[in-house]
Amino acid sequence: MKSSESPQSETMRVTEALRNEIIEGHRRPGSRLVERNLATELGVSRVPIREALKKLASEGLVTNRPNTWSTVREFSPSDIADLNEVRTVFDVLSFELAAQRHTREGLARLEATMLKGRELADAGDVAGAHRCAAEFHAIVTELSGNELLGEIGALLDSRMRWQLSQHDDLAVVATEHAELFDAIARRDQTLAGSLAGRHLGTSQEQHDKHSKRLAETVPEEAQCDPAAADPAAEDAESAAVPAAEDAEPIAADPADVD
Repeated sequence: MKSSESPQSETMRVTEALRNEIIEGHRRPGSRLVERNLATELGVSRVPIREALKKLASEGLVTNRPNTWSTVREFSPSDIADLNEVRTVFDVLSFELAAQRHTREGLARLEATMLKGRELADAGDVAGAHRCAAEFHAIVTELSGNELLGEIGALLDSRMRWQLSQHDDLAVVATEHAELFDAIARRDQTLAGSLAGRHLGTSQEQHDKHSKRLAETVPEEAQCDPAAADPAAEDAESAAVPAAEDAEPIAADPADVD
């Protein structure tokens, strides 16, 4: 069955689906992202898959290998250190400016998101709580009233969402967000900046604990990935995909039509 979506909207849908699966841990670091398999899973052709992988690579979530499969990025200790250095400046400034410049409407949105995050944390909805945490930070950046900070935030968004998803102690995050909200509401720039720095420290601790827990778990996909049995064959098949596919509309490829 032919998709009624435009190529652009289909690519956006595929990109969002893969982004969420990576950030929420459904696709583990280092796991393969084979175009053929993903196209089958998501019911689309390889064209939107390929475009989605390019986009996710630009966001820092995917590592592309020419003429073969892509993989979910494995963040090294150096990668994490670099991100934390940038966030140390970005987060503190965002929260300080939000405390100074927020509007009543913006503060109301921030409070609603903070309360929703607490509700989801109490209910044990891990993915939902993580999404609310990311939205909380995004709203703070918006409330800073600094357009350049907003542009930088958009560039860092996927990496920051990924890092926030490493938080296993949802109650701690919810509590710290409540404290940050109170500081912003009181327009206490100094306190907001100080709490933002402490919050980042909590993020680093949570990431370390999460990584240690994952390291103690044997990835199931490593035991049942059929492509792992013959990587050379998979390389050859991926490399053999005709370049004309990129130029053809999705419906022009009979193999990709449901």
